[in-house]
Amino acid sequence: MRKKTGLIAALDMTDKTQALSISKEIEYFVDAIKVGYPLVLESGLGIIGMIAEFAPVIADFKVADIPNTDKLICRQAFDAGASAVIVHGFTGRDSLMECVNTGREHHGEIYVVTEMSHPGALDFLAPAAHKLAHLAVECGASGIVAPATRPESVRDMRRIVGEMPIISPGVGAQGGSAAEAIRAGADHVIVGRSIYNSKAPGKEAEKLVREIKSACDDRT
Repeated sequence: MRKKTGLIAALDMTDKTQALSISKEIEYFVDAIKVGYPLVLESGLGIIGMIAEFAPVIADFKVADIPNTDKLICRQAFDAGASAVIVHGFTGRDSLMECVNTGREHHGEIYVVTEMSHPGALDFLAPAAHKLAHLAVECGASGIVAPATRPESVRDMRRIVGEMPIISPGVGAQGGSAAEAIRAGADHVIVGRSIYNSKAPGKEAEKLVREIKSACDDRT
């Protein structure tokens, strides 16, 4: 994913018309738009291609199954127009490699979740985060997902993955700070409710881009 602004918008909603309207309003401020099951299940897989008219789409399907099923899910997402798919790594090396190989076949990217942004991630995912990050590197994934709600985790992941891109969710409604995540080593922050619940999504996105740029300047 080419970095221009460092912002990824998450459209965790079900309203197709609203999703397309917001996509148009924020297209100049985002490097990608992330969509997940709520929007796709309500609107159909074709919504990916519609949103891709405005920005590259990350299909946040958190793929976690046996290798063949993972391949089929990733293939559907890429064929629908997604530029990237988010997958879990805890299902093991063979499943993750199937996702990575499918991504390569479709000239798409695979991002591996090392730790999620909600408090419950501390129960099971966080203790395995280092192993998952190493696995992502070993399998040749495009990047990893690490939580903006815990900047120390982002910092730990950066030491493990080197120059591999880190995308970081949890900014805004979940309490994470875009600036802190960027300073900790994230390449992109993922912001959902703060943008799509705003009365002016474009202005909110623009404000976040300024915050990200300032944090990038601090890091350099």
